[in-house]
Amino acid sequence: MIKAVYIFIFINLLAGIAFPQTDWVKWGKADIKYEKPDNFRHRDYSFESENVSGLVVKSAANAYWYFFSELDGDNCPFRPSCSAFFVEASKETNIVQGALMFFDRFTRDFNLYKRYKRYPRVKDGHYYDPVAMYKLDKNEINYIPPGVVVNK
Repeated sequence: MIKAVYIFIFINLLAGIAFPQTDWVKWGKADIKYEKPDNFRHRDYSFESENVSGLVVKSAANAYWYFFSELDGDNCPFRPSCSAFFVEASKETNIVQGALMFFDRFTRDFNLYKRYKRYPRVKDGHYYDPVAMYKLDKNEINYIPPGVVVNK
């Protein structure tokens, strides 16, 4: 038992001698960022559009980004975000169907109960809810079952 205590003390002293802090390597300031990386939100606020409906959609998306998304932060549980869903739905269908799909999505966003049973997930933990799952043409619907992890 006494040998074990001596060995323990010897190892601790040896570790202090073997790995000391030298005078030419000192503690330095570390630039630590406590922000969560926000890679999905590279917003394009330009109004480059070829038709009037594209201009209306882009104006509505810019207003939503400016007044809601920028203030609220990354709290949307879905990918793509609601504004990106609106722009994509309007491009793939038309402005009226895109707006209806957006409001349907927006009301589903506020449903806090049993969300996990209805949507697939993205690797970062968000729910994956693309436009392709809600088109009116059944040949274009790309259904992804809940519980699947999507690589997007």
